[in-house]
Amino acid sequence: MNVLQSKSKKFAIRIVHCYKFLADSKKEFVLSKQLLRSGTAIGALIAESKFAQSDKDFLNKLYIALKETNETLYWLDLLHETQFLSEEEFFPYQKMLQNY
Repeated sequence: MNVLQSKSKKFAIRIVHCYKFLADSKKEFVLSKQLLRSGTAIGALIAESKFAQSDKDFLNKLYIALKETNETLYWLDLLHETQFLSEEEFFPYQKMLQNY
């Protein structure tokens, strides 16, 4: 497993835990579901790129993963600005995504 695959898998696991927290503790089900979908798609696309059929396919999968990263940051930001995530809960995710 390369560094990008490892980081994206760890991030996906954190997103799953965040989703559980939002659904169980905050009773938030709509935005958190969007976050779960986009946040776990990043790692799935990176894993899928390993078996790309061409260089173009490989780059396309990574580009889509980048778009999912941006979408995930959007959902996290929205959850933060609507007080579902505190500054302390939001900041580590923001920092992780900005380092991708």
